[in-house]
Amino acid sequence: MEYVQHLSVENFILYLLIILVFAKAFGRLAEKIGQPSVLGELLAGVVLSASVLALIPSTEGMVGYDVFHLLAEIGVILLLFEIGLETRIADLIKVGPVSALVAIVGVVLPFVLGYFCVIYFQKFAILNLEAGMVGLVAIVMGATLTATSVGITARVLADLDQLQTKEARIVLTAAIIDDVIGLIILGVVSGIVSSFQSGGGTEQLTLSSISFITAKAFGFLAVSILLGRIIAPRIFEFFARIDKSNLVWIMGIAFCFVYAYCSNLFSLAPIVGAFAAGLVLRETDQFKTIEGGVKPVSHFFTPIFFVMVGAAVDVSVFNPFVSENIMVISIALILFVVAVIGKYASGYVVYEKDVRKSIIGVGMIPRGEVGLIFAKIGLAYGVFKTDLFSAVTAMVILTTFIVPPLLKWMFENESKEYESTESTV
Repeated sequence: MEYVQHLSVENFILYLLIILVFAKAFGRLAEKIGQPSVLGELLAGVVLSASVLALIPSTEGMVGYDVFHLLAEIGVILLLFEIGLETRIADLIKVGPVSALVAIVGVVLPFVLGYFCVIYFQKFAILNLEAGMVGLVAIVMGATLTATSVGITARVLADLDQLQTKEARIVLTAAIIDDVIGLIILGVVSGIVSSFQSGGGTEQLTLSSISFITAKAFGFLAVSILLGRIIAPRIFEFFARIDKSNLVWIMGIAFCFVYAYCSNLFSLAPIVGAFAAGLVLRETDQFKTIEGGVKPVSHFFTPIFFVMVGAAVDVSVFNPFVSENIMVISIALILFVVAVIGKYASGYVVYEKDVRKSIIGVGMIPRGEVGLIFAKIGLAYGVFKTDLFSAVTAMVILTTFIVPPLLKWMFENESKEYESTESTV
């Protein structure tokens, strides 16, 4: 019988305690030096990844390290639920067309740039890929650069108390649309990879199958929000009559998990369903009670998510004194520049004059957990080799780390410039 190392209860409690203490301590330290707390939580993950988290057994099944990834997943689900509760559907509809345009450009441009990066790397012998794999690696690389991490940007905007600004609404809506498109691309890319592995080329991937995936994604969002707005007010009015204290917000979290589960059934990320649940419950009379109960729970789980994102960093690939790392670092830096340009440019398609376009562009930059998911899938399918995977991981982490301080600086400085311009008009 194969031996499986399980994580004991006492060790689980100890590791969880260390993660939470480090997350809060580093988060507080970041705030002390004028940065959003999420930056400190990411750094805590980097520090712990080579020490505490390295001691946690990781095996197949729900043991060890996987438990903390599950807690992290709950954290980002609750974060997006909380963001949804603070967002009015009417405000999203108002910025909907603009956000859709930002999202589309923010997907297409990085995909094209990522695709041609791989072609360039192969042409100049920076990569040494098999001839038949170049196109596939290029497609997966392009896909990896497409998705914005709504969790990172949402947390930074919340830390800066900027969620109600027009720029924040555009970014969050665009990031959600971006996420849906990214998951559609993921489904398409998975189909292409499976087709290559079975020797069938891309013939198995038809326009009708792509259309079905697309319709399923947007159909879920539309139906869940419309149906929820009809049912949720009656359900929560009933809960409020039974118990005015804890039942309402507990059932609010349950409602969020139902939506996240259903979202997963439709091959969408659970965070999409969680955000939709928040939007629905925002329209109920009990949303303040729900929000008040959810915040403490969210603030417990959410730091775990950001610690685990930071823990994904393989610090050893940044060592320039190891000769084989030079190529990885070079590829990572090129991908980083391409990733920033591709998303930053999307902010400038906004046609409204009273919007700070640069803030929208920067808000779309972080790849975070979404980029890592794409990269890990590429590795799992054998499309990315270890060196290319390390470069992509470094790019993801760099795009994640630059956004919190950059957004903080931009909101502070551009707000002053904006107010100065307004006063002279």
